[in-house]
Amino acid sequence: MKRIIVFVLLIFTITANAQDLNARIQILSPQIQSTNKRILDVLETTIRDFLSTRKWSADNFKPQERIDCNIIINITEWDGSLNFKAEAQIQSSRPIYGTTYNSTVLNISDKDFNFSYAEGQSLDFSEQNYINNLSSLLAYYAYIIVGLDYDTFSKLGGSAYFTKAQTIVNNAQNSSYSGWKAFEGLRNRYWLAENLNNKSYAPIREVLYEYHRQGLDIMPENQSKGRKQILNVLPQLQKIDKQKQGSMLNQLFFTAKADELVNIIGQIEGQERMKAYTILTALDPANVSKYDLLKKTR
Repeated sequence: MKRIIVFVLLIFTITANAQDLNARIQILSPQIQSTNKRILDVLETTIRDFLSTRKWSADNFKPQERIDCNIIINITEWDGSLNFKAEAQIQSSRPIYGTTYNSTVLNISDKDFNFSYAEGQSLDFSEQNYINNLSSLLAYYAYIIVGLDYDTFSKLGGSAYFTKAQTIVNNAQNSSYSGWKAFEGLRNRYWLAENLNNKSYAPIREVLYEYHRQGLDIMPENQSKGRKQILNVLPQLQKIDKQKQGSMLNQLFFTAKADELVNIIGQIEGQERMKAYTILTALDPANVSKYDLLKKTR
């Protein structure tokens, strides 16, 4: 009987400590000439462990529920010691009910992913204080990924995690590293956190819920109804764009969704498809070449 109790407690402990992210990390260094790049292999493992073994949300995730995310870090400069200049591509996705398909939720580039790191160094992180840039960068994006995932499952469900990301930004204001401050650009980490926490941009976050939960998730059972809901969010985004032109969140949405929108809307005939094309090209001119596929007849 005691063994059964111990076994049950062990299972409970493992479940209670289940983590949130299924993080895949890739570090590239084509511009680095050093022959000894072992530190980069160690760094890759350290980052993966930091993201995948910590608890970022308040809920317990089953192993199959962990959020898939990819971070590709391209090292552009290294002084051969502690200091790295890098760029990063951060992506995350979530599954669509009743399918094997994963929909991209986040696809963002960070051109100021600079940090210092010594081989074997443990990554310490505190929500109350800025300790080092690498752990702050990783924790910041972990909370952004978790928050956006929650937003796709419940309306404004990620608010608590965006608040945590904002706290990281606030703590980094005295850092010498770029990307944390308002005056350093209009599309950096400061402004992403600001937009996600700004009530004026809440309608864009609500679109995430309507698009995923009321659109994509019901398409396996009712394609017409799900597709109609996805079409309905486009005028909403158009209205928001007119009120808040240049919003970082609008572009964040289309960077993740352009290819998916082409695939979904491409199944629609006639005027509805061309109406969607007109809205998409106006809202997201960067991806016009993709949307031009919608003009071709099926």
